[in-house]
Amino acid sequence: MAIDFSLSPELEAIRARVRTFVDDVIKPGETRIDGTGSEGAGKPLVGRERLDVLIEMRRAARAEGIWLPHMPEEWGGMGLGHVELAMVQAEAAKSYYGPWVFNCQAPDEGNMHTLLHWATDDQKERYLRPLCEGRTWSCFAMTEPEVAGSDPTLIQTSAYQDGDEWVINGHKWFISNAHRASFAILIARTEDDPDLPQAGNTAFLIDLPSDGWNEVRQIETMHGSTGHSEILLEDLRVHDSQMLGGRGQGHLLGQYRLGPARLAHCMRWIAQAETALDMMVSRSLDRYSHGSLLAEKQGIQWLIADSAMELYQSKLMVLHAAYKIDRGEDFKSEVSMAKHFVANSLNRIIDRSIQVHGALGYSTDTPLAHMFQQARWARFADGADEIHQMRIAQRTIAAYKDHGTTASATGSLPI
Repeated sequence: MAIDFSLSPELEAIRARVRTFVDDVIKPGETRIDGTGSEGAGKPLVGRERLDVLIEMRRAARAEGIWLPHMPEEWGGMGLGHVELAMVQAEAAKSYYGPWVFNCQAPDEGNMHTLLHWATDDQKERYLRPLCEGRTWSCFAMTEPEVAGSDPTLIQTSAYQDGDEWVINGHKWFISNAHRASFAILIARTEDDPDLPQAGNTAFLIDLPSDGWNEVRQIETMHGSTGHSEILLEDLRVHDSQMLGGRGQGHLLGQYRLGPARLAHCMRWIAQAETALDMMVSRSLDRYSHGSLLAEKQGIQWLIADSAMELYQSKLMVLHAAYKIDRGEDFKSEVSMAKHFVANSLNRIIDRSIQVHGALGYSTDTPLAHMFQQARWARFADGADEIHQMRIAQRTIAAYKDHGTTASATGSLPI
């Protein structure tokens, strides 16, 4: 049998190193930043002091050899496949800054994969290398306020050629990391009447800041104003050499980027869901009410059981989708199902944990309130629930039409 859910001793050692680093370095660093530690309690670090602590943790991670788990060794990474990456992301995201400390955070992680696959050698040296070394940040500018973000064929931002330059005009929003990014991967419409709607867009590399790239604002969200920017593009000029991939390849590039990126989100969400479940069980064992501990009450046991089952399903879905990516198989359906299921499970598990904690869970004395604010975003980031459901249904129907069975639409598993 080829099915084996165990890790090699070498990979178990990596997971242990990551877990220890998160517990011994990152979590104490976070308490210093938030001002919740025993020293300097109530005095959050801001500005240069905060940045110094973050950079200090990054240097320690790099020295420890826990850096760029998703990138090949020749780019300074750990060279892990997607199944192996799942264990690192799931450990890293048990801390708020973990993915950033290991340089495997969104959107940079997805942009690194994209540049590795699509960029020219010159573009890799100019954009990918400093990103891998942790010297720059990036953003991916595709979503627009005027059209549905789930349908890139509707993009209205346009680019026309003027000599050896392209002139870009348009409107983008919810561009994560744009406020601090050194460059953007920008998707714009370059073809007026393509043979296929998916062949109308092209990707460009934009140095930031640039004339014509105007940050209107950082959009205030449920979890505050954290770098999801609205951008107005007015006669932005970019040289033809800044095209990423071929002309009309922007849709393919975007889809190539989003598949693994969706799964990486799921890996991090599993860490958050497991943290919420751990907190739920801990609270149930500590809280006494109406004659017994909460853990002894059936209603609470159901919340715990439902959460445990959903977390188990989430882990299996992510591992199988990652396995298909590593094998070079078609993974679109599996990633789509995982993204939908894990995002919704994350919301439900955190909500149950808040319920078990009562007013304490609703307060900011625990991380649950902040986790819940972040989790709500998961149900539409990288594709809304309903879009994934539509695609899953279409693939299931097509599988039955083609093969007389839906088996290929449910993972093509050997059962």
